[in-house]
Amino acid sequence: MKTFHSPFASVSSLRFCGVRGAAVLIIVTLFLFILNLFVGSVEIPASEVINILLGKGATRESWRFIVLESRLPQAITAVLCGSALAVCGLLLQTAFRNPLAGPGIFGITSGASLAVAVVMLALGGSIGAEILHFSGFIAILAAAFAGAMVVTAILYAFSRIVQNHVMLLIVGIMVGYLSSSAVTLLNFFSTEEGVRSYVMWGMGSFGAVSMGHVPLFAVGVLVGITAVVVLVKPLNAMLLGDNYAESLGINTRRLRTRLLLVTGLLCAVTTAFCGPVAFIGLAVPHMARLFLRRENHRQLMPATLLLGAVVALACNLICQLPTSGTTIPLNAVTPFFGAPVIIYMILKRK
Repeated sequence: MKTFHSPFASVSSLRFCGVRGAAVLIIVTLFLFILNLFVGSVEIPASEVINILLGKGATRESWRFIVLESRLPQAITAVLCGSALAVCGLLLQTAFRNPLAGPGIFGITSGASLAVAVVMLALGGSIGAEILHFSGFIAILAAAFAGAMVVTAILYAFSRIVQNHVMLLIVGIMVGYLSSSAVTLLNFFSTEEGVRSYVMWGMGSFGAVSMGHVPLFAVGVLVGITAVVVLVKPLNAMLLGDNYAESLGINTRRLRTRLLLVTGLLCAVTTAFCGPVAFIGLAVPHMARLFLRRENHRQLMPATLLLGAVVALACNLICQLPTSGTTIPLNAVTPFFGAPVIIYMILKRK
């Protein structure tokens, strides 16, 4: 006897699985966020951390400063930066139908880094400068956005000419090499102080964002993520090919332009504030696919955002090395999360 399987049952199970997965990711994110407040390179009693967060003061003023001006903005920055970079990788992988697409692989991060190097090394700007000064943070943010957008425009132009996605990937890698060469020349002719400042920035860190800069960073990231959420339905249509998407009335050329603009915005904001953070944008979308076992962006995009926050919080926690008094560069930790995922995906696809 044949058994009848209702399509409504499969849809309901799909929704239940998505809700359950989202709940797990939210709980893990909250747990790691709280852990980032209680654990760090300086040992602070848990009772003192609770009192500081509740506004009751602290036994030592230095503890209050560490919790409110260092650990709290770092945790917020990690959530925002991880989510932004993860969704950038998802957008690029969908737009170019390439599983190795990512802000770093395609050279978008390198372009933003080159523009920041011009400001920091040639014009004398720095992360700690006054926010409204020409060579200060606004100049760095504008330069990062310009550099990211120039590279995305180059990639978009080549995507219209080169149909082979592997060749397009090579173009992005070459753009990254050219940017690195230009940065090397700027470092050679720059001052010792400028080189030191840029090298420290290039290692990546969630600690460079002060509590006063968090609102500006949050607005930039949330604007980009909001623009992405609106495009969930067209992104699902693109999974079945450009012809199918256009048959549904979607202008694929305009959609890719929007995706590149949003990607450029998010890469510029995160690179300007946190430096060129590696592997999160490339690996997290694949982690989300492995976690959900589906490609539907209605579930995949929220999972990617949450997993990006989880990975960033975990990396920040490792960087602090509890009770060691030292901080490890962020880009020394992120490859341990990202590289195994990429190697697994390559072996799986043979």
